[in-house]
Parts: sequence; C-alpha cells; structure tokens
Amino acid sequence: MTVLVRLTVVLLFWTLLFYMLIAAKIFLYPLALGVLFALLLLPVTSRLERWGLPRIIANLIGLVLGGGMIFGVVFFLYRQLGALLQELPNIKEQALSNLRDLIGSVAGGIGMKVTPELESTLFNNFEGVLRGTGDPLGQVLNATGNTVLAIGLMPVYVFMFLYYRDKFARFLMMLVPDNTQELGRTVLEKVSMVTTRYMTGMSAVVLILSVLNSVGFLLIGLQYAILMGVIAAICNIIPYFGTIIGYSIPFGFAFLTGTGFDLAFAVLIQFFIIQFSENNIITPNILGGMLRINPFFIILGVLAGGMVWGLPGMFIIVPVLAMLKVVCDHVPALKPYSFLMSDRGTESHSITARKVRRFFAFSPVAKQEAEGSMKGRDGSHNNPVS
Repeated sequence: MTVLVRLTVVLLFWTLLFYMLIAAKIFLYPLALGVLFALLLLPVTSRLERWGLPRIIANLIGLVLGGGMIFGVVFFLYRQLGALLQELPNIKEQALSNLRDLIGSVAGGIGMKVTPELESTLFNNFEGVLRGTGDPLGQVLNATGNTVLAIGLMPVYVFMFLYYRDKFARFLMMLVPDNTQELGRTVLEKVSMVTTRYMTGMSAVVLILSVLNSVGFLLIGLQYAILMGVIAAICNIIPYFGTIIGYSIPFGFAFLTGTGFDLAFAVLIQFFIIQFSENNIITPNILGGMLRINPFFIILGVLAGGMVWGLPGMFIIVPVLAMLKVVCDHVPALKPYSFLMSDRGTESHSITARKVRRFFAFSPVAKQEAEGSMKGRDGSHNNPVS
C-alpha cells in the first residue's frame, strides 16, 4: 500500500507541474528565455567589467549589442517578407500552373482521369492554404497583448539577471547544506559554463548555416535565397526537427514556384549536404561533446517542450536538459538518471570506421586483424591448459 501511495503522489506531482507550466507559460517562458539570453551576453558583459566599466554600463552595452543584432535580423526578415508578399500574385499563378502539371503527371502515371470537379476542389483547397499563410505579419500583429507584453519585458529580465547574477548565485548557495558547499559551487559553475557555451555555440552554428544556406540557394537559383537561408538556419536551433522544418519551406517554395522540378530536387540535394556537414563537421567542432545527452532524450524533450510552451519550449528544452544532466552528474543519488540521459553505455553497438573496415575487409590490415583474432580463438580452444 505504501508503494501505491508513493506512486500516486509522484504522478500527482508531475501532473500538477505539467499543467502549471502550461497555465503560466506567458509568465514563465519569457523568464526562461531571459536567463538563456543573459547567459549568452554574460561573456561580453564580464569582459567589459574586467576592462573597468561599471556593471550597469556593461550590461546596457551588452543589451544594446545583442538587441541591435536581433533587431537587424527581424528587420531584414520583415523587409524580405514584405517583398515576397508583393510578389505573391505572380507566385500564386506559377504555383497553380505547377500544381496543374503535377496533377496531370500523377493522374497519367496511374491511369486516372482528372475531372473538372476534382481539379476545382484541389485548386480551391490550395488557394485556401495560400490565403491562410499569405499574411504572416498580420498574424504576428494579432498576437495577444499579454504575449507582446511578456516578450517586451525580456530585455528587462536579461538586464536584471545580469545585474543580480552574484546575488542569485549566493541565494542558491545558501540553500545548499554546509557540508556540500564545495559541490554546490562546482555544480553552479558547470551549469553556467555549459549553458553559456551552448548558447554561444548555437549562435555561431546559426550564423554559419545562414551563410552556407544562402550561398547554396543563390547558386542553384532559388528566389529570395537569403531569406530562405536565414529561416532554415534559425529553425536549426530546434534539434533534429529544425533542419527538416527549415528546409521544408524552401523546398515547398521551389517545388511550387519553379519552372520545373529540377529546382526542388537541387534544394533536396543541398539539404542532405548541409545536414551531413552540420552533423559531422560544424556542430561537433563548435559545440563538441559538451552535452553528452543521447538523442532519444533530446527528441522526447523537444516533443515535451513543444507540448508545453510551443516553439519557445522546443528551443529552451535542450539547455534545460544540459543543466539537469550537470546536476545529476554531481549528485550521487542522481547518478543513475545521469547514466540514463547520457550517450554512454552503447559504445559496443555504435558504428565506427574500424568496424566498417572489419565488416567489409576493405584493407589488408583489417583482414590481418580478423585472421589474427580467429587464430587466437582457435588456439585457445585447442589448448586444454588454457
């Protein structure tokens, strides 16, 4: 009976926490974003303080620099979207023409006859989709006043977190028992370091991907290449799903507005090239192995963050998981949870270059290693002493 009561209490706690996070999301997610952006600006403001500037001035300069960069990106996207909306009638005509050709090709391939009623229904549905997505600026402006107010207060939150960071650190240390003060300081320092490095690293990854995506789209001749490249790079902040979401926009745009399907195919090829480069070259060299969280937990976290807070939750969840893992790494009672979240424990099942060479026996060295291991096993079986 005791086990059942404990299980009921645990389930009740997590259920109440889940619904509390949803009910208070307008208040909570700007605070969480404020913490992350404060950690992103922390290296800049700390450097300015070491140069002799007062903390207030250093924080204001950091906010101006960070806010100026964000405003520049938003203003650029606004101008590009405005130009895209002006060309929307022409784009719509080309998209309808491509859709008509696609329907004819598919129907001819399966031996189906396209009736005027079916074609009219498909076109009406497609035009409804265009009308629903044709005014993104108006949809943004129709956001609730509470959301606009919460986002507008984010610079205040960032400034306050930067200004009172020592006070918050001392408060957390006051909650730690005296016999674990050293452990508490270590955990606090590593949480701050991991989150700061992740935020700065992801900013660098987004910047690099913006350049690579834009250059690639320009080379293949995609309209609004820079806009599409920046959008695809920003979506990459969301792990695993971000690249697919980001590239679905230029792929759909190329598929519907290109003079043929070659442009959409080129976007698809670029997607695989960028995805491979980002996963194997860019992100490992910039972020390294600082997170050490297995993909299964990241995917679950992204889905849960999206359920609770939408897109902000999908962005926030990875730094939160990184903080939780640091805590679990250093608290003995939480070590099993750290192992469960980590990418350790499956090394024997991972695919490595050495295993591939052994499997296919591409090189003489691999063949010799395989033959040597077989001889060793045969000798051990034939020797009764061993």
